[in-house]
Amino acid sequence: MIVRHLDDIRGSEREVETDNFISRRFILKSDGMGFSFHETIIKAGTDMFIWYANHVESVYCISGKGEIEVVGGETYPIEPGMLYALDGHEKHYLRAEQELRLMCVFNPALTGREVHDENGTYPILD
Repeated sequence: MIVRHLDDIRGSEREVETDNFISRRFILKSDGMGFSFHETIIKAGTDMFIWYANHVESVYCISGKGEIEVVGGETYPIEPGMLYALDGHEKHYLRAEQELRLMCVFNPALTGREVHDENGTYPILD
């Protein structure tokens, strides 16, 4: 059984911070669950291009306000209680009008140190 608390992750190697987000990674590839589970804080004013070419992701909004715009498709408001799943490797823009607190699941699982590359993609790391 795996038990972790947010306070144990803050400031540890399981927390990754960039100019746009803070990702707190509760479950990683090394945990052997087949997916990874994260709390992600998208900083207010962020406008990021993302393309998970190597992963699918499901995202549930806990707090904040923003939007996700699918390239060549629709734009959806993000607010508490909303879930979206990028099951087709959709290229998209993620925008945070207010700080967003999101709970995210990735498959395949992340190793823990990934950050977006120049294409907005997480690489597959071993």
